[in-house]
Amino acid sequence: MSARSNERIAYFNGRFVPESEVLVPFRDRSFIYGDGAFDLTRTFGHRLFKLREHVDRLYRSLRYLRIDPGMGPEEMCRITEEVFERNRHLLGADDDYWVGQRISRGVKQIEGDNWDHYGTTVICECMPLPFKERAAYYRDGIRVVVPSVRRTPPQSLTPRAKTHNYLNLLVAEHEVHSQDPGAWAVLLDTDGNLSEGLGSNIFVVRDGVILTPHERMVLPGVSRQTAIDLAREQGLEVREADIDLYDAYNAEEIFITSTSFCICPVVTMNGVHIGEEGQVYGPITKKLIDAYVRFVDHDFVAQYLRRLG
Repeated sequence: MSARSNERIAYFNGRFVPESEVLVPFRDRSFIYGDGAFDLTRTFGHRLFKLREHVDRLYRSLRYLRIDPGMGPEEMCRITEEVFERNRHLLGADDDYWVGQRISRGVKQIEGDNWDHYGTTVICECMPLPFKERAAYYRDGIRVVVPSVRRTPPQSLTPRAKTHNYLNLLVAEHEVHSQDPGAWAVLLDTDGNLSEGLGSNIFVVRDGVILTPHERMVLPGVSRQTAIDLAREQGLEVREADIDLYDAYNAEEIFITSTSFCICPVVTMNGVHIGEEGQVYGPITKKLIDAYVRFVDHDFVAQYLRRLG
C-alpha cells in the first residue's frame, strides 16, 4: 500500500494495515461483553499530547480488568507514535486527530471454530476530531442536562477504568438527547452528587473556588488533571468535593474538560443559567482556557470556531 494513500493506517495484532482490514471476530469478548479497555489522546497542531500519561492510564485500566496486552507501555507508546506518523500526511493544516489504543481480551477458542487470532486483541488508531460537530459549544457554551440514569457506583464497577462498556453513559446520553439533541449529559452518582459525562469531567466554581467530583467517583481525565495543575499554577484553589444540583444552580461558573474539548464553558444546567446573565465564558474559565492554550501552544478555541458556518 502506498504511504500516500487516502486511507488511514491502524495497528492490528502485530501489523500495520489499512483501517478497512481491521476486522475483529464477532466472538471477540469486547463485542460480546464490553470486555476491554481503551484510551485516547489528541494532537495539537499535529503534535501528540501527553501520550505517556494516557498510556499509563490505559495500563491501570488493563490491570484492573486483568488483561495482558502482551507488551509494555514503552512499546505501546512506540506503536502509537508510528500509527500517528503513518497518518500525519492525511491531516489538513487545521485538522487534528484523536490517537489511541483499544485492547480486548479477545476471542476465546471453542471447539470447531477457526479464527486467525486468539487471545488479546490490540488496536492502535487515529480518528479526526469532531471540530465542526462541536464548534458551537465554544460560541454558545454547553447546555448540560442531568438524566434520570445514575452513574454506576464504584461498589459495582469502578469508573476509574476506561473500559469498552459505556452503556451506563450512553443510555444517559440517549435520554438527554431525546429532550435536547444539542445538550450534554452529566450524570449524578447514587448519592445525588454530580459525577461525569461521556468522556468528560465537570468543574463548578463557587465563591471563587474550583470544585470537581472526587476521583473515586469518576474517570480521572488527563485533561481534568491538566486543568487542575494549570489552575493551581494560576494561584486558584481547586478542591475535590461532593457537588449537588444546589451547588451547580448557584455556581458562578461551570466548565467541562475532556480530551477533545480541553476546557469548554457550560451556560445552563437543567435550564438554569450559570453565572451572570448573558455570560458564556466566566473569568476563571477564560483564565484557564488561556493558560491551556499557552501550555499546548495551540489555540484550540479558534480552531473550533473556524468551523462555524
